[in-house]
Order: sequence, then structure tokens, then C-alpha cells
Amino acid sequence: MKKKKLQLRELKGKQSTVISATEKKLKTYLPAIFSFVMLIVGIAIDYFDAFPFFKGWVRIVWYTVAYIPVGFPVIKEGWESIKNGDFFTEFFLMSIATLGAFAIGEYPEGVAVMLFYAVGELFQNAAVNRAKGNIRALLDARPDEALVYRNGDFVSVNPETVNIGEKIQVRVGEKIPLDGKLLSNKASLNTAAITGESKPDTITQNEKVFAGSINLDGVIEVETTKKFKDSSIARILEMVQNATARKSKTELFIRKFARIYTPIVVFLAIGLTLLPYFFVDEYVFRDWLYRALIFLVISCPCALVISIPLGYFGGLGAASRNGILFKGASFLDAMTKVNTVVMDKTGTVTKGVFKIKEVINTSAFAEVEFMKYLMAMEEQSTHPIAKAILEYKADGTDFKASEVSEVAGKGLKGTVNHKQVLVGNKALMTSNSVDVPPETDVIVESIVMVAIDGKFAGYVTIADELKEDAHHTIQQIRVAGIAKIIMLSGDKDSITQQVAKELNIDWAKGGLLPEDKLNEVEKLKEQPESTVAFMGDGINDAPVLAASDVGIAMGGLGSDVAIETADVIIQTDQPSRMARGIQIGRSTRRIVWQNIGLAFGVKGIFLILGAIGLATMWEAVFADVGVSFVAILNAIRLQKMNWK
Repeated sequence: MKKKKLQLRELKGKQSTVISATEKKLKTYLPAIFSFVMLIVGIAIDYFDAFPFFKGWVRIVWYTVAYIPVGFPVIKEGWESIKNGDFFTEFFLMSIATLGAFAIGEYPEGVAVMLFYAVGELFQNAAVNRAKGNIRALLDARPDEALVYRNGDFVSVNPETVNIGEKIQVRVGEKIPLDGKLLSNKASLNTAAITGESKPDTITQNEKVFAGSINLDGVIEVETTKKFKDSSIARILEMVQNATARKSKTELFIRKFARIYTPIVVFLAIGLTLLPYFFVDEYVFRDWLYRALIFLVISCPCALVISIPLGYFGGLGAASRNGILFKGASFLDAMTKVNTVVMDKTGTVTKGVFKIKEVINTSAFAEVEFMKYLMAMEEQSTHPIAKAILEYKADGTDFKASEVSEVAGKGLKGTVNHKQVLVGNKALMTSNSVDVPPETDVIVESIVMVAIDGKFAGYVTIADELKEDAHHTIQQIRVAGIAKIIMLSGDKDSITQQVAKELNIDWAKGGLLPEDKLNEVEKLKEQPESTVAFMGDGINDAPVLAASDVGIAMGGLGSDVAIETADVIIQTDQPSRMARGIQIGRSTRRIVWQNIGLAFGVKGIFLILGAIGLATMWEAVFADVGVSFVAILNAIRLQKMNWK
């Protein structure tokens, strides 16, 4: 019953939200609708001459009433800009042009210019809101309450007030409010809002969980490991909100250009009005003023000022929808210039999870028993390879090791079932006079050898698995036209070379420390034609991520360093998203330059036609608003594209 009431309350809330959104839209468009109706009626009365009284002051009042709903906000904005010392804005241009049209008696043209400008602004706002939709969807992932255990009960509090180490409860369908570790046995989580992956993720006890994930099955309990402001989702949200503030060079150039271009246009319009007096025999002030007003309307830089930021909004939104977070439009541009990709191995193209690849048993024991000796010893170790061995067939072991000691850099010595057991590398075997088969020297993978009572008993090979899309990643990067792909890894060189060969990578080098990777990338950057992108896991690769032209962090959700250092965060753990990021960057840049070419081309033609008197105010309106509208539609295409 309680659940039904909750669902009913949620349904009513959604309905009220839809109604309020509709009312808001109506209020937004109502002034333009009113002005449009008044303009059409006025033009119809003028054309058919239906009402004799529709002349003189009546006609002026009619068109003034039609003008005010769309004109007053623009004039007010222009006045505010002038008070702030910014005279030459598009608001100023449109105000002068339309008021000038009223001054010479061209009332319908004056209303039409302002009306279509207002409609263009409405289209712009709608398009920008649409482009920001993916970012808003991410913001909606931010939890707004937490059920925290205090004084013997779970109480609802603001997530920002929860401290590290407190226990929180998350019910079915609720968002996890803070980063933490799972206290319950297991949980099924939807991380789509964070990673873009719709497939539920199953988490087991003591594993990490992240704020913004939705609990799908049963009530779970989590111990917080970070404060809300330090959680991964909070930091990603801050990054996304700030992304639009980092303008691309193209955006910055157009903004500077508009500040220079607009005053030049105003002075040219003044010149077009007054200078013909000295050169034309039959000079008519009204005619030349009308041409100057047309010139002002056509020259308004709306299409440039609107469509270019909108294009980058679209690109950032499309990338966000695909699980790729750019820290700003400048990095969308930088991604298009990349011609050298350097990548880490472990955690980037491999899963970073060690698994037993092969078990070679040369002892008199059965394989299961051989493995029990090995597993009993590895239970005493915290090494990642020990964890992989202990997961062998998930059988566990009933053997117990005693007197276990670690030999630094070599392995373990101990007793299992009254037998002396050695587990480690070749150096451990030879230092204890155990003969090792020569064929082990050519094994590429990590190898763990076992000796029982002084005799070599066998070995297991341990390997890291390639990610499912590792091959596809290299193919797509090559399809994107990247000339050079390089792998730099801290893993041993033989393993690095084997992975590089399997993936058809151009050049690889293993056994590197973080500073070694940094040196290699800096050498590449010294080549004048190189633009280097580095893709790594964002933890030990932080120096290289910062030094590269474009730093791309894999699986950035769980890495604080990645969020701080990288320029691009791939929220999913799929390296192939990098190629998609290049695609989105290139498409964004192409559309932006299409809009620039369209705006300059059309405006250039109509400016000439207006100056020589071959264009009317109506044509000027359609030239200006039409170009803006086409540019907006072109920019919106980014949000409609299917990226594969």
C-alpha cells in the first residue's frame, strides 16, 4: 500500500512537472505569437485597405503595440550593454535598425525585423537547451538525500552532511548518495547515468560503489569512503558544468571578431547614409537611410554568435551521451589534430585482472592436489598474482601452510602437509638447488614455479586478459586516420611486445616507470608535426596525461587523479570510445566551419545588394534570420547523429 502511494505521488509530481514545463514554454513564445498576429493583421489591413481609419496615428499605435513585446526586451538588453560599456552588440544593431525603420515610416518592416530576430533567439535557446540536455541528465544523477545510521536508526539527511565511515542504507530504485564500499553481500546497480552503460553491474561485498548508481535489487548498506564534495560524481558534475566555459580557439576568435566587426559595420552604415550626399546628384536622405538600415540588419553577426557556441554545445552533449567527458570545447578541437596515439597496457587495453592461463603439473600429485599446495602458500600473500591463483576454479583449499616466509623479490618458502614447499620465480628455485626445466626460459607470461620437497613440481602461467573491444579500438583508431600507435607499459617488455604484436600496434616498450613514460612522450612531442594523445588509467599515468597534448583517462569514474589531470574522461572502460571521441570532435569542427562559411558567404552577397539598393528590408530579414536558422539546424545535426 505504501509503495502504491509512493508511485501515485511520483506520478502526480511528473504530471505537475509536465504542466509547469508547458506553461513555461507558452509564456516564452507568447510575446512572439502576439506580435506575429498583430503584424499579419496590420499587413492585411494595409494591403486590402479594408478600414479607412487605419491611417496616421492609429496605424502607428497598432504597429507600436505589435513591436513592443518583441522589441522592448532587445532594446533593454542593448541599453544594459551600453551602461556596461559595450556599445556595439547585436542588440544595439537590431534596435537602431528597427527604430530607424519606424522613423522613416516603414512600420511593418520594423516589426518584422524585430519579430524574426526574436524568433531566431527562441530557436537558439531551444537548440542550446536541447544540446545541454545530456549534461542536465547527468546532473539529475546527483543524489539529494541519504539514509544514514545514527542513534540506532536510519534517518534521512542531506548527503553533504554525511561523514566518512558512516553507514548508509539504499532502497530499491534509489540512488547511492556517496562513494563507498558495499557492506551487503551483493548488489545489482544501474550505472547508466554515470558510465553510459545500460547493462546492470553486479557488485559483491567490500567492492567499491559510486554515488549516482541506482540500486536495482533489495535494500543494501554501504560504508562511505568519501565526503559528498569529494565523490567521483560530484567532481565529474563540476567538470561538466565548467566545460562550456573553456572555449575553443575558434569560439574565442569569433567573439573577438564580432567585437571588431560590429563597430565597423555601424560606421559603414553611417557612411552609407551620409557620404552619397557628396557624390550623388539627386540625394534623398530617406532612401540612403533605408539602405543603411538594411545594411545593419544583414550585417548582424547573430548567425556566427549563435551557431558556433551551439555547435560546440552539441559536440559536448553528443560526447557526454556516449560516455566521453571533454573538459572543454578546446579539447574537442585538440582531438581533431591528434596524429599519434600513445597508450598504456594494463587497465587500458587489458582488463588489469590477472587470471591463470595454463597449469603445468610435473609432480606425482593430481592437478587439483598440486594446486592445493600452491594455493595454501599463496593464501599468505597479498600480491595480485596470488589473488588470481586463489580464484582457481573457486575451489579453495583445505591444505594449510605454516612457517611461511617471504624471500624478497623471489617468492615464498613454507611447509604444507609436512612437506617443504617453494613458490616463486626461477631465482627462488635456483637459490634452493631446484633444477628448472629449460623450456620455462621462453615463456612470455608471468610464471609462478612450485617445488615440493626440493623437486620441481610444475608451474602456472598468469596473464592479463585483453578487453573485449581492444582489437576494435586499434582498428577504429586507424580508420580515424591516426598515423602512429604506440604502447608504453610498466609490465615486463616481453609481455608488452606480445600484446602489441597481437593488436598490431606500431611500436611498444615495456618495463617503464612513470617518469620513463613521460620521457618517451616528451620525445614524441619534440617532433614538430606530432600532436600526441595519451590514453591511460589515470593513476600512475598522471604525469604523462598532464604532459600530452590530449590526456585521456580510462574508467575515470573511480580515479580522482584522472578527473584532476586528464583533458578527456572515458566514463566506460572501453578504449574504443577514444575513436568515437575523435569522430565527434571532427564532426563538430566541420559543422562549425560550415556555419562560418555559410554566414560570411550569404551576408557578403546581401551586404553588397543592400548597399546598391537591390535588397529590401524584407530580404534583409530573411537573409539574417534565414542564415541563423539554417546554421542552428546544421548544429543540431550533431545531436541526431548515430555514432558507431
